[in-house]
Amino acid sequence: MNVMFPENFKQQMISVNGIELCVTTGGDGPPLFLLHGFPQTHVIWHRVAPELASRFSLVMPDLRGYGDSAAPPGDPLHEQYSKREMAKDIVALADYLGFDRFALAGHDRGARVGYRLVLDHSGRVTKYCAIDIVPTIDVWKEMDTASTVSAFHWSFLAARSPLPEQVIGQNPELFYRFLLQRWASDITKLDPQAIQAYLDQYRDPRKIHAQCEDYRAGATVDRALDQASRDASAQLDCPVMVLWSTGYLSDKANSPLATWRKWAADVTEIPVDCGHFIVEEEPDLAAAALIDFFN
Repeated sequence: MNVMFPENFKQQMISVNGIELCVTTGGDGPPLFLLHGFPQTHVIWHRVAPELASRFSLVMPDLRGYGDSAAPPGDPLHEQYSKREMAKDIVALADYLGFDRFALAGHDRGARVGYRLVLDHSGRVTKYCAIDIVPTIDVWKEMDTASTVSAFHWSFLAARSPLPEQVIGQNPELFYRFLLQRWASDITKLDPQAIQAYLDQYRDPRKIHAQCEDYRAGATVDRALDQASRDASAQLDCPVMVLWSTGYLSDKANSPLATWRKWAADVTEIPVDCGHFIVEEEPDLAAAALIDFFN
């Protein structure tokens, strides 16, 4: 059992959609799925989970290619790590656990899985919270010189294999610790044990490859799926809340609300004065916002 969560939480390996996921569960009440981002694992929720568990049945998987979940090799079209395929993992997990409908919050890459899940699986999600993102197609369309430099990892990780895998593999801790330090308002706000859990996964070269594939999918198939959804005027069919950080990279200082209103009719926002890792840097505020929204 992961020692960063209460002892009554359960961790198990579950096979769904042709892949084995590491899943941590705990709490009591209506189901709330929590999806982590890059370069982290389900451990990001360790500071908010105890409070949320008093009201919700929490389901916190490691996404495919992350943490202790399986990391299958990528394919030429990067569909293995498309957010559509990763969303199928989560829907299959919900089916396995017996949840026909569920609330969903995602941070970073997990939020991209989240909105694709809502778009592709109408009626399954009761409410959706996106933490510190705008949709993938909007990220690419809004790229300029400054944002391309500040968010260099988007293009670097998406470069053709095996270049980024081999470069990162020379010193994984240097690369991923640099990103964590850059994106946090203050790295000391993150629990050292959590940081170590994030870094430990990169002892496995398959995880480095998988997460590069995640970003390759973002530059190709995910972008194309977003464009198709926009062309079809597809909308998220549930209430949406956006938690966003005012201190994450210079190009994230402005509200994302207008962008999200292109995708959903019912959108609210909460800006948070911190870096990218909102649920770790400001857990009390984040937990309160999530409870208020999902109740």
